[in-house]
Amino acid sequence: MALGFTMNISAKPKVTKDNFGQTADGKAVEIYTLTNSRGSEARIMTYGGTVVSLKVPDKNGKLGDVVLGYDSVADYEKHTGFFGALIGRYGNRIAKGKFSLGGKEYTLATNNGENHLHGGVKGYDRVVWTARGFTNAAGANLELNYLSKDGEEGYPGNLNITVVYTLTEANELKIVYSATTDKATVVNLTHHSYFNLAGAGSGTILDHELTIAGSKFTPTDAGSIPTGELKNVKGTPFDFMKPVAIGKRIEQDEQQLKFGKGYDHNWVLNKAGKGMTLAATVYEKTSGRVMKVMTTEPGLQFYSGNFLDGSIKGKSGQDYPFRSGFCLEAQHYPDSPNEPKFPSTVLKPGQKYSQTTVYQFSVR
Repeated sequence: MALGFTMNISAKPKVTKDNFGQTADGKAVEIYTLTNSRGSEARIMTYGGTVVSLKVPDKNGKLGDVVLGYDSVADYEKHTGFFGALIGRYGNRIAKGKFSLGGKEYTLATNNGENHLHGGVKGYDRVVWTARGFTNAAGANLELNYLSKDGEEGYPGNLNITVVYTLTEANELKIVYSATTDKATVVNLTHHSYFNLAGAGSGTILDHELTIAGSKFTPTDAGSIPTGELKNVKGTPFDFMKPVAIGKRIEQDEQQLKFGKGYDHNWVLNKAGKGMTLAATVYEKTSGRVMKVMTTEPGLQFYSGNFLDGSIKGKSGQDYPFRSGFCLEAQHYPDSPNEPKFPSTVLKPGQKYSQTTVYQFSVR
């Protein structure tokens, strides 16, 4: 058989549940292990809906964990890097923590300098979600639910959120988000895993080759708030239309790179409508691993791990030095509530928020 991997014909997708400790305020946290018939495995805890580990094969068929994370709930509570978490109510930044909707101004926490980041002081990465594991024809699944109450972190409306993680037989981690509200609000949900395709704790990600299907990006000010411009990437260090090593141009003397201390920007994906399209491809030659990102979203935030500094210890005591993980966060654009020209993030009663993002793993 020249399939390039060994499949256990008798194996089936499965989901198991274990205790993973408790939060500082005494809430029990569970961890679910999703496994497919090829042996790939995703471990996701109910605190933050967080992907704690994700094991996929390399070119030799050896499984390796490709996401950064911690060994305990206490470590996730202690640190603010959003490792592996679900992000909301609004992923990315809102300028000065303010936006207006329906003639009323809403004030949010300013937890990133003078701006609001990733839902505030206690975003969805810091709550315990209710969970249900199950298997079906699609694979091994974990359904997570959370009611974000009216006024939580300053946002209007009771937002009912469901997120379903699926580990498919095609070695995909699929994330389907949906939400409804009883009052007009803004919603921008995303996922914040830090990936290292050579394996978590294997050094920097600067040799990873990245392709992004976006011919424009949203330049920012010094506080990472978009200026409103959609700038062509051609002739800039932001041109990933063809595969380029992440580190090749990251140190160029360019103002946008200085603002982000590297890449921490939103790409405008080349797409029409809301269908699933390929957003990015990443290749790591040592392991042979390839990760493709498909999404229904109009934007993709690429973050090159610029604030990792080696000061924190990850899983099994691993060091996570400067730029040792990268994020590809499918999303609407940052600060959309204050930029009328950007695709709208407003959700009204009677409407349903939905987005799907898939991280697909293979080798070459």
